[in-house]
Amino acid sequence: MSQFDNVSVVKTANVYFDGKCVSHTVVLADGTRKSVGVILPSTLTFNTGAPEIMELLQGRCRVRMAGSDAWQEYAGGESFNVAGDSAFDIETLENLHYVCHFG
Repeated sequence: MSQFDNVSVVKTANVYFDGKCVSHTVVLADGTRKSVGVILPSTLTFNTGAPEIMELLQGRCRVRMAGSDAWQEYAGGESFNVAGDSAFDIETLENLHYVCHFG
């Protein structure tokens, strides 16, 4: 899917890590919430509340889940799952465009 139809967009951007990650929240007609954004090249740690699926649209990164020593590389066209009430480290190797699917 290349676009979301019939959505509401929260106009204020979510800006994290001094602007290294910027996203916008979109709400689908059924109430499902997602965020669409870009992470600039950096190494960051994200905490999760709800489970997430990170769908990568473009770019490359390495990810290490909380409690693991292993890094896994991902690229545009791939996705990874993150447990709820958890965390992950992400090293973006180039600008990373993503959609975060919550819940």
